[in-house]
Amino acid sequence: MADRPLTTSPLSPAGTLAARVRTLRKERGWTPERLAKEAGIQPATLARLERGGAIQPGFFTVGALAEALGVSLDELFRQAQAPEVGLWSAGYEGRDIDSFVASLLDAQISMVADVRLTPISRKPGFSKTRLGHALGQAGITYIHLRALGNPKDNRAPFWEGRIREGRARFRSLLRSEAAQADLHVLAEHAGQARVAVLCFEKDEERCHRHVVLETLRKRTSLPVSPLA
Repeated sequence: MADRPLTTSPLSPAGTLAARVRTLRKERGWTPERLAKEAGIQPATLARLERGGAIQPGFFTVGALAEALGVSLDELFRQAQAPEVGLWSAGYEGRDIDSFVASLLDAQISMVADVRLTPISRKPGFSKTRLGHALGQAGITYIHLRALGNPKDNRAPFWEGRIREGRARFRSLLRSEAAQADLHVLAEHAGQARVAVLCFEKDEERCHRHVVLETLRKRTSLPVSPLA
């Protein structure tokens, strides 16, 4: 049975502050190192803040950042306009965990839905426990939707170029009660937040997640974008 997510808001207060600081910094064309220097704080402190983790930054740290960025505390804490909801297609092939999480933050992703049947990986950081921890540190929710995974006996068609065959078989598997339940969970979350659907392949055309995203697009009319 697939994991069921806890009810969480798309962006925590720490996540909102992190997104605001990143936005203001990038508007000025500053690197994290430049902002840390201007604010007189340690680069590691700024890195933790921009990840939006559970530990709240101190008042003086936030005040120093506001002064360096030339904004008031009210403006710094002001929640930016809620980003449009929708779905993103995310393959981690060729990525390391740090660059992957950075790309999620840049896209303002608030949830990653893992549609691997078995969420283990030889790539450091991408197995379920470590990936969930890395995402949690960045303020991003992780869920594993096992019923949307592609079984081993249907992977060869995607690897060998028999894409239509693999997709047709996987569509038939999506008719199961468990798969329909996970599709419902994914559609509900995507209607409220920015959700990245995760599997290994960089090229969505060679991955079963194409069918998952295609099915959701038809059901919800939500936009689907590639993760940069």
